[in-house]
Amino acid sequence: MATAKKAPAKKAAPAKKAAPAKKAAAPAKKVAAKAPAKKAAPAKKAAAPAKKAVAKKAPAKKRTPNAAFMKALTPSGALAAVVGATALPRTEVVSKLWAYIKKNGLQDKINKRMINADAKLKEIFGKAQVSMFEMAGLIGKHLK
Repeated sequence: MATAKKAPAKKAAPAKKAAPAKKAAAPAKKVAAKAPAKKAAPAKKAAAPAKKAVAKKAPAKKRTPNAAFMKALTPSGALAAVVGATALPRTEVVSKLWAYIKKNGLQDKINKRMINADAKLKEIFGKAQVSMFEMAGLIGKHLK
């Protein structure tokens, strides 16, 4: 019977020794983990240009236009005098307006963001001078 009691005691003893061994091993792993982390930092710098190269390739995909922009809209009579009476998408209306503005020299000489309206554009805009950012909003009133 004495041997039976010693066997369970031996099993318990190694379990207690294993727990401190795990604690001792944990700090060793932390030290080991810190050393490669410092070496890994230059690797990240080397990997960063590769990511930039991938990012430059991403815009090569052609964007699909939004259906709302491509929907043909009929211009009002005042707008039709500038861009034509046929139904056009918003993007084309803005392009044709810019062509008309540049052809007639209606862009302000000092502040290029401002457009000086002639008689035709004054009917569309409702004022003598409009900023190019404001222009798109004013055109929307003349498209259906």
